[in-house]
Amino acid sequence: MPTKKAIIIARTIPVVVAAAGLIAILLWIRTQASFDLHKRVPQADQTIQQVSGEESAGSKILQGSLEKFTDVAASDLPGAWPRFRGANFDNIARTNGQKEFTPARQWPADGPKAIWSVEMGEGYAGAAIASGRVYVLDYDRNQQADVLRCLSLADGRDIWRYSYPVKVKRNHGMSRTVPAISDKYVVSLGPKCHVTCLDSTTGKLYWMIDLVKEYGSKVPPWYAGQCPLLDGERVILAPAGKQALLIAVHADTGKVIWQSENPHNWSMTHSSIIPMEWAGKKMYLYCAGGGVVGVSADDGKILWETDEWKISIANIPSPVILEDGRIFLSGGYNAGSMMLQLSDGPDISARILYRLPPEVFGCPQQSPIYYEGYLYGVRPDEELVCLDPAGNVVWTSTSAYHFGLGSYMIVDGIIYVLNDTGLLTMALASPAGFHLLGQAKVLSGTDSWGPMAFAGGRLILRDLTSMVCLDVTGAGSN
Repeated sequence: MPTKKAIIIARTIPVVVAAAGLIAILLWIRTQASFDLHKRVPQADQTIQQVSGEESAGSKILQGSLEKFTDVAASDLPGAWPRFRGANFDNIARTNGQKEFTPARQWPADGPKAIWSVEMGEGYAGAAIASGRVYVLDYDRNQQADVLRCLSLADGRDIWRYSYPVKVKRNHGMSRTVPAISDKYVVSLGPKCHVTCLDSTTGKLYWMIDLVKEYGSKVPPWYAGQCPLLDGERVILAPAGKQALLIAVHADTGKVIWQSENPHNWSMTHSSIIPMEWAGKKMYLYCAGGGVVGVSADDGKILWETDEWKISIANIPSPVILEDGRIFLSGGYNAGSMMLQLSDGPDISARILYRLPPEVFGCPQQSPIYYEGYLYGVRPDEELVCLDPAGNVVWTSTSAYHFGLGSYMIVDGIIYVLNDTGLLTMALASPAGFHLLGQAKVLSGTDSWGPMAFAGGRLILRDLTSMVCLDVTGAGSN
């Protein structure tokens, strides 16, 4: 049996040890807190500031910074690609008979000439072009910041950069949206749903809206892929949160004009908003998480909706507008495709004309192109397909040509298709059959999925970590 003294000592030792441990922890916390405070002082750009002006969006924004490069000038090349899928939302460019900017239908052995190439942060964000400037949303991993870059179309050098801090982890790339631009504004939507409006010439900040904080948006898997819509003096967005499904805000202030209800709590997808006019009404179409909706451009009221089209994993392609009130939808993850028909009357409704399984037609990532009465797209087996509006396959590129998830567009009757590894294919966009015009390796990276852009005879493409500008007129070929 232990003595009374031994028992007291045994009981005292744990108390002493615990007290010593507590003192050590407190000393460590005090030292560490002092270290952390010192470490974070230089990162003043992570503070929050109020949007200036009574007509602003009224929300708090991240403190951004503008960097200008005065020795770089915009190009004098004409033409524009002002938004995702171009000026007419159809992914078609036309040179209108300007021979000096018309694409060549034959390439030299080494392919079209690369005018410039720039490194990019990981992502798939495509370019917009206007007034000899190229706009692209980038991500700087070292600074942990979204960066809206304005480059010269002439040489790819930065004219200015506007950045704001936001932590984005690698998840199949970071940035993946295309800015919308006018002669006054450039609007971007970042991976974490930060919407920024700047002066398109100077880079001056007008406003910023955090859709997650303001509207309860949920950032989609693999980050936001929705490209903002700049419609005149309005910016149209789809927060798809509890507070609103779609919103319209003033481009100069960010102040809300209208916001539509979200009665079914449909969530944000990677799809983008497309405008449409039907039955004397202008509306905005959006493929939300639970279905497709048409919202009045006047007041944001829902004109029609259907839950017949939804993709549980990732809804990426945008609606494609055909004549006579038809809307073509497509997607991946075994969704295939669907043609809707809107009714003509005061109360608009949508009915299904047909569905197609993915082995017939379905575009997993890129939106199809409707050109001169036919639909073009790359289906899940990676073949390029020409489809008639009734849902019949006219031709395929066959298994000899595979394009993966790469992007495509049409310029003056030529369809450019980029495969995953940067091989560019040039073919005729014609129902007469798949007619190959040329192929060239133009990018050396992987995941060449960023949407294409064209202006002034220049074709801009990108892969995961780089962007290239090609002269496809043949004038600058080696």
